[in-house]
Amino acid sequence: MAQESVAQGTSHDTHGDGHATKGSLGPLLCWAVVFADIGTSVYYTPGILYGTVQGLAGFFVMLTMVVFVLLCLKYVEVTHRFPQGGGVVTVAAQAINPWAGALGGMFILVDYFLTAAISCLSGILYMSVVFPQFGPPIALWITVGILVLLGILNWVGISESAKVSLVGAIIAFLSDIAILITVFSHISFAEFLSLFPKMFSTHALTPVSFLAGFAGAFLAFSGLESISQLSPVMRQPHKRVAGIAMALVVITVGLTSPLLTIFATLLQPDKAGSALYQDQLISLLAGHWGNIALQTEVAISASALLIFASNTAIIGAYHVFMALARMEFLPSLVLKRNKLRGTPHYSILLATGIPIVILIVVRGNVTVLGDMYAFGLLGAFTLTCLGLDIVRYRDWSRHRQALKRAMTAFQPDLNGYSNGHQALAVGETIKPDDPRALIHGNTANKKANETEHFGFWFKVDFYLGVLTTALVAIAWCTNLVTKPLATGFGGTVALIGMLVAFINYRQYKKEGQTPVPVVVTHIEERIPGSTLAVLLGGHENNDAIIRSAVTQADARPLIFLYIGEPKHRINAPQMMEIVDPYLEDPEAKASFGKAESLAIQAKVPTRKYVYMQGSPDAVCHIWQVLHPHDTVIAAEDSERFKDINPDRVRYELTADGRVAHLLKRWEPAA
Repeated sequence: MAQESVAQGTSHDTHGDGHATKGSLGPLLCWAVVFADIGTSVYYTPGILYGTVQGLAGFFVMLTMVVFVLLCLKYVEVTHRFPQGGGVVTVAAQAINPWAGALGGMFILVDYFLTAAISCLSGILYMSVVFPQFGPPIALWITVGILVLLGILNWVGISESAKVSLVGAIIAFLSDIAILITVFSHISFAEFLSLFPKMFSTHALTPVSFLAGFAGAFLAFSGLESISQLSPVMRQPHKRVAGIAMALVVITVGLTSPLLTIFATLLQPDKAGSALYQDQLISLLAGHWGNIALQTEVAISASALLIFASNTAIIGAYHVFMALARMEFLPSLVLKRNKLRGTPHYSILLATGIPIVILIVVRGNVTVLGDMYAFGLLGAFTLTCLGLDIVRYRDWSRHRQALKRAMTAFQPDLNGYSNGHQALAVGETIKPDDPRALIHGNTANKKANETEHFGFWFKVDFYLGVLTTALVAIAWCTNLVTKPLATGFGGTVALIGMLVAFINYRQYKKEGQTPVPVVVTHIEERIPGSTLAVLLGGHENNDAIIRSAVTQADARPLIFLYIGEPKHRINAPQMMEIVDPYLEDPEAKASFGKAESLAIQAKVPTRKYVYMQGSPDAVCHIWQVLHPHDTVIAAEDSERFKDINPDRVRYELTADGRVAHLLKRWEPAA
């Protein structure tokens, strides 16, 4: 691939000023936000699944639970690899290219639209257990009114609180446990075990129905992607916090969702098969085996949590809209904020209005909404998993190449080492206990020890990740065929979104603005023979540096480093917000866009873009890590970076200004 498309962010856990921020969400609050989203799926999934696989609904939820656990492992890694948030948008851009990130954004938007619609509608239907007058068809218009109210609240700027999520999540989990305890108190263990063969007596299991049931059961775990959106407000270290939070999610969902689905469908098949009751199964289950008090409590808590999940989806959707606009895939109009409240009213309008339109078109049919769900949810899962696999493989390949270069540099000494020991063969790796490693002391041992990170457990994790990707991709492809409504709706929305992105891209190009979308990367290793072009925020000679670097690159790897002005955020990042300082720096995006356009024309094979905020002193650090052959800077800055020690300096006069080339011939690693 020509451009190194990596979107790991510009700085870990920052406000955009280069200074670390203190995350507010620990493991418990992160669990609460995710469970308040994913835990609501059990309220409508059993009825929807029963309509397609009858009594096998519980079996398929248990089966898909295995893939859900594997997905959780991958999403934990997403949170700490991409601390700026963004989920599938960032992962796809990093692994493939920015356009794949845009496609991932369209997938997750489809998911958010349907989450907002189905959650809010289900919440009103559960409330109809207590207030029967809220049932169909008036439930549709009450749902529309609630969504309008949620849109107004977001316009006013009333932000969602993780502490409120914690209260709702705890109430919902305790309610679920209370239902399970109540049911188990009325049936014997033998009767419980008899439910498992009963699953397979109600519906024939064929290869086609097996795939359809497996793919459809992913609806029970919608909401998992919200953990990746919490990275900017998550406490450090992200990997530990996200790991604990997802372990809690797995335990709580694993204890409740499969069992509740089994009981709701097999212990009350008459209601599960009724269009009138299938949207209230969990509350009715509580009332049948418990009492009216438990039924009412479950209905009210389920309704509140479902509406809360709908609001979370609206927030996530308008933040994705804004991120895609900052990436210049959507018109800048999406970013405009109203003067009264300072909130992005156009983004909020889209995030609220589209679910309302969907609800009206399907006439408030929960089953239809559930069928439409599959495209965006599984599309986002698949693209995220595939992207993470590609990132892992690149890390692995990069490490092996670096290790091979290091060992090649040791070759002359090892071949000359005798004293009864065998010389190093070509491609052989030195182990820590190899006597030949003594020649190189700590250096050889260090290189050998670095392989531990990419050892047995890394390989297990990598291949499990590939398996997860394959299973999710199979489910997605199955739904593309078995759920034509989902394919038609999701495909249409994604196609329209990508068409808007392409038109917007062409418009930017026509106006001479950033002609090519570029995603930034980190520099973590040496790139021998490379050219480093240093661009400073607001510097008048940036165009000259770009042109000179591209012209003089001569097919060598080309790295553009942009040092932006430090910017302090007034407010801390909000939940679901995508925090990437580069996306908020139009000068940097314009410079990188121009550089990418010229590099493509010059057919420079390898191009990387690094963005940082803070002092230009960081240039020296990048120079030390990168070991470039040529460092291109403005001529007047040749004395500014004193820690750079070139072998010679060559000055060049261009039409755009005077630049300096700091040339260095690096010795091989020793």
